[in-house]
Amino acid sequence: MAIDVYLNFNGNTREAVEYYAEVFGTDAPHIMTFGEAPPDPSHPLPEEAKKLVMHARLQIAGSTVMFSDVFPGMPFTEGNNISLTLMDADEEKITGWFNKLKEGGTVSMELQKTFWSNTYGSLTDKFGIQWQLSQDNGQNG
Repeated sequence: MAIDVYLNFNGNTREAVEYYAEVFGTDAPHIMTFGEAPPDPSHPLPEEAKKLVMHARLQIAGSTVMFSDVFPGMPFTEGNNISLTLMDADEEKITGWFNKLKEGGTVSMELQKTFWSNTYGSLTDKFGIQWQLSQDNGQNG
């Protein structure tokens, strides 16, 4: 298990991830857009979000670095656009870490099943560190 870095950008993720792939000589990144996600009739996708990057990742010097655009209308502050990501196959570990990290913190998304993970949640801990916890089911980007 490793702690991975997740970088958010304000509409220019594709440019950033392609730049970092070139700088570090990595394989071409697989880029998934918000428009490629399964549709949710109760939350229609705004047109301006469809081409934005939902997820991309690179292996840089042995570390996984993941990227996405912030969703239109969500706050973005350059310099605060980094979160740490924990992935593990053990759902109990994910749940335990999440429950401990949320004490005194703020939950952005409670642990839940998503189309990319059986268990995923995000929060900011009591020290202001942003975390994403995800059950690695072998299909993550």
